[in-house]
Amino acid sequence: MNTVTEELNNIFAIPPAEELPLDVLGELQSICRLHSISAQELSYKWESYTMKMGTEQTNLDLTTVRAFKKDLQEIVEREARSKSHMRSADRRGAFATPRNATKGGDVFGMLDGITPVQRSSSGSNKRKATFETPSVTKSNKANGMSSPSDGRSLPVRTDPAGQQSVTFAERRNPGQIIETLNGHLDAHEPPIAPHPEPRVKLTANTDLKKFRYRPMAMHLSEASEVLDDRIDEFQALVQDYHKLEDSMFGNAAAQATEEIIAVGRIASDTPEGKLNSASIVLEMSRRSGAGLRVPLKVESISSEFFPGQIVAVRGINASGNSFAVSEVLEIPLMGAAASTRSNIEMFNESLGAMEEESSIAPTQAMNIIIASGPYTADDNLAFEPLHALCQKAEETCADMLILIGPLFDTEHPLLASGDFDLPDDPSIEPDRATLADAFRIMVGKPLQALAQAVPSITIVCVPSTRELMSKHVSWPQENIQGRKNGLPKQVKMVSNPVVISINEILVGISAQDILYELRREEVVVGKPKENNLLARLPKHLIQQRHFFPLYPPVDRSLLPKTGTEEGIATGTPLDVSYLKLGEWLEARPDMLILPSALPQFAKVVEGVLIVNPGPLSKRKGAGTYAQLTVYPRKLIDEERGLDMVGHNLFERARVDVIRV
Repeated sequence: MNTVTEELNNIFAIPPAEELPLDVLGELQSICRLHSISAQELSYKWESYTMKMGTEQTNLDLTTVRAFKKDLQEIVEREARSKSHMRSADRRGAFATPRNATKGGDVFGMLDGITPVQRSSSGSNKRKATFETPSVTKSNKANGMSSPSDGRSLPVRTDPAGQQSVTFAERRNPGQIIETLNGHLDAHEPPIAPHPEPRVKLTANTDLKKFRYRPMAMHLSEASEVLDDRIDEFQALVQDYHKLEDSMFGNAAAQATEEIIAVGRIASDTPEGKLNSASIVLEMSRRSGAGLRVPLKVESISSEFFPGQIVAVRGINASGNSFAVSEVLEIPLMGAAASTRSNIEMFNESLGAMEEESSIAPTQAMNIIIASGPYTADDNLAFEPLHALCQKAEETCADMLILIGPLFDTEHPLLASGDFDLPDDPSIEPDRATLADAFRIMVGKPLQALAQAVPSITIVCVPSTRELMSKHVSWPQENIQGRKNGLPKQVKMVSNPVVISINEILVGISAQDILYELRREEVVVGKPKENNLLARLPKHLIQQRHFFPLYPPVDRSLLPKTGTEEGIATGTPLDVSYLKLGEWLEARPDMLILPSALPQFAKVVEGVLIVNPGPLSKRKGAGTYAQLTVYPRKLIDEERGLDMVGHNLFERARVDVIRV
């Protein structure tokens, strides 16, 4: 099997399958040959294509791959026509006599702005209008904004790529379970009536006040100290874990004939371009290596690297020009989260699970629903997926609803352009209306209705750097003020990122799409230790003990295009001086919630339950959410005499990824 075939199978094969069907594989190989691209580049184009389509019709089968191939060919042809048109225009412009499009105008346009221009409704203006980009259709005010089923969605239509976009009410397979983790556990069964009191206790393990820093006030000296301190901290961890002497550590940039261990940050030798095995350099702290960088030779090892990763490498710099790596030392993992036996028993009792009971009913399990933005499609502001999610939470009497931003998305075409009608609501004065009023009606109303129907529910809202209602423009990000925006008291606004405790369970949440950015920047040298990409990427976060270990972030022009006029994503506005707010300080979380543009999934990695619920709404169709059924932590006889007990969430939680 040749290298290209292996790479295509590794990247595109969906577990448990290890190889692609031969017809699909043949088409992918044909695309690689036709466009002279690698399997990695092809995967990026496929991800962009699936996000552009935004429907369920992008499963990797022969029909979809051929449509993908046709789409790539059309893009190449459009670019070729555009370049040809520009070249011919340049040739005409170099020798042609300047002409004015309006009667009576001066030849060189010198009187523009002095003499009035009479606009014509025919002729060249009509020709020009033919080639203009169509503007986004304005929402119809007559339809109102009070109900998810009031017909505000646009009818079925065909987009420029030939893909049909259907209304939310006509979406395919609502409620279908796409993926299940721990399917041997029964799904949650809703009670006859909502619980009279909340069954979950929510505690913030993050100091939210520290996130109230002033953004865009970063000092270079502070940033460099933060980056240096992180290297020195990891060196102390490695030394203690491997029982190493101080004399074994050294400066990798200094020429020496003896083998040493160096700790530093992975970086690229050029600011432009993707990291590869030939461009890897190790950046050391000022204390351990005078802040120098040295190229790494990694041909003899197998490992994964990405910019910003802190590594400990063993090797030798005999020439003084590069450091030959013979081994990458293991970084110790943080200890697993644990609670006192009395706390475990108290939380079990709140769920109605008594110690003497031998079995636990599905009604006693916690019901947690997780969703990530956007919460409405690009062609409307009806927020129908959010209404449907709240309806699901009401029907199942959810104990907790976790909403991860963006709720009001800066990348939504209508919000970005300001070209939308206000909702019909008597509390809004059209002449004095603000975005806060629109947010209160569009987002606040369904949450208010849910809180009234299920008073015992706890709603957690995590902001995003794409959040229109947030004044904090950088990551790490301060929480939004909920009460001022018309949200009920059941809504708890937290920071981005955040570590919270749901009863005894330690949960880490970050709205920033670190998985997609790692996917783009990671370079695999030799044979990967973990072939499954969706299991390998979260492991980097666990090993690095950070919600965003990538540095610098991916250029936003290289991220998936948005539906706005510019089409450029917000990206990660990283405030390096406050990167420590993204670190894990106490223990390894029981669960990590990491929303991403990558395919939705639920996996167990290093004893941590990783959940990517996927977006609740895609640009042109409905998305997905995750529902967790968490059973009480039953103590066995051997644990009853222990002071601290592990949570073992990955053994007692069922995760269903469901179409909204």
